[in-house]
Amino acid sequence: MIKKILLIASIVIIGLLLFFNWFKKDTKKHSPPATATYINGDLRIEVNYCKPAAKGRIIFGEEEAGALQPYGKYWRLGANEASTFENNQSIWFNDKELAAGKYAIYAYPGPDKWVIAVNKDWDRWGAQEPDLSLELLRTEVTANNQANFQELFDISFSEPDSSGNTKMILHWDKELIQIPLRKK
Repeated sequence: MIKKILLIASIVIIGLLLFFNWFKKDTKKHSPPATATYINGDLRIEVNYCKPAAKGRIIFGEEEAGALQPYGKYWRLGANEASTFENNQSIWFNDKELAAGKYAIYAYPGPDKWVIAVNKDWDRWGAQEPDLSLELLRTEVTANNQANFQELFDISFSEPDSSGNTKMILHWDKELIQIPLRKK
């Protein structure tokens, strides 16, 4: 009897693992993975994320208006798993110091400003908010919601200025967010 129970439990667990792996792979067909990389001298920054599409939906706005991403609510900066931000040396992330490491990066969008946050809990799947006790920094940046329309969410970096500073650019729908980054 115990052997039958163990066999059934094993089959159920294997079935759940296979389903979860299939589900993760299937969702990436709709929001493909992407990487944005910035290299300047010995500084390397890499952001891994997934690119959701607008598909005619209201992306950013009030919850009552049916926005996919309501103002003031947690957003993982993409789809599927947590978006990650990895830097190989200490930098200034907008106005905050960020040590070298690999982190989750996410936002709380707003009509005039966005709150961008970095958290130690980077290995996560799904849209749930991370453990805020593991958050390393929060910073505010100005929102530009009059940019040219962008169907797929995109993260990129500007060319470095004469001091080697760059901006990480978040662009989706008509939102364009620029986060200043510089070597420490």
